[in-house]
Amino acid sequence: MITRLNQAFINLTSHPDFGKLLLRLTFGVLMLFHGVAKVQHGVGWIAGMLAAKGLPGFIAYGVFIGEIITPVLIIIGLFTRQAAFIYAFNILVATLLVGMGKFFTLTDVGAWGLESEALYFLGGLSIMFLGAGKYALSADKEKEWR
Repeated sequence: MITRLNQAFINLTSHPDFGKLLLRLTFGVLMLFHGVAKVQHGVGWIAGMLAAKGLPGFIAYGVFIGEIITPVLIIIGLFTRQAAFIYAFNILVATLLVGMGKFFTLTDVGAWGLESEALYFLGGLSIMFLGAGKYALSADKEKEWR
């Protein structure tokens, strides 16, 4: 009986392309909120942090690529793997700029200090490795490498 229940559950929930869509929508929409905040409030504070580290401030405008353009591409499923790579890179750079002081910390509830950053980064990598699936503007053309 347990085997039959398990098989019924597997049959009911075996929808990998829907799972890929859900993953893309989740990470894409959540990152768009960050991008909209940058549009509303500007990136001057990011340029200031970059300048303090000896980097040119104009690099701050790259945040619009990583937090607006790539999430939109991920959501609609166009150049998904490439967009997810840029998305993950954007999170990595942001973490290196502002989050490294939290690397060895725990929050009051026991979460890792960089938990959100890790979640976004690994979500981006997951999307990159999984691809868009069939619910996308441009379904990935998978090739076997032999």
